[in-house]
Amino acid sequence: MTNLIKTGVLLAALTAVFVVAGFLIAGKTGMIAALVMAVAVNTVAYWFSADMLLHAYGARKVTRASDPQLYGLVADLAGRASLPTPRVYLIDSQQPNAFATGRNPDNAAVAVTSGLLQILSREELAGVISHELAHVRNYDTLIMTVAASIAGAIVTLADPRMVFGGGARDEQWPSSGPGLIGRAIG
Repeated sequence: MTNLIKTGVLLAALTAVFVVAGFLIAGKTGMIAALVMAVAVNTVAYWFSADMLLHAYGARKVTRASDPQLYGLVADLAGRASLPTPRVYLIDSQQPNAFATGRNPDNAAVAVTSGLLQILSREELAGVISHELAHVRNYDTLIMTVAASIAGAIVTLADPRMVFGGGARDEQWPSSGPGLIGRAIG
């Protein structure tokens, strides 16, 4: 089974779990609200998750002009793997890390931290980037994005403050007044 099919199956299964959770929380109205929310979350996740993730990490785009060695290495490895050159990003962090993101090879991005660049040789860095490009090639980045987005939506739905209201952490729960879902069904 290809990762695209697995992603579709995962998306359908997690959406079903989300819809059932909505039904259990608020009946038919909650089920419909959960389905609408699942479609919205899936749409946003599919089209914008890579950019949101890169923005959350404060990643800055690398070009051939700004960092010819890093960009050139990624472009060379992508070419060897018969992939389009992904967007390349650098994250200013001493924590050594790298990741790939994007819904498909044409919209992929590879990000590395400055800490990783400091501790690895060019050959070691090539191995790490090759690993990230394998995620792109196999559509692993899409399946991870979909799973994380639906899981985040389920966690949001499971938060009692969404149903019953609630404010700052130091307030007693439940607060007066319904939450978002409680207002929708009330």
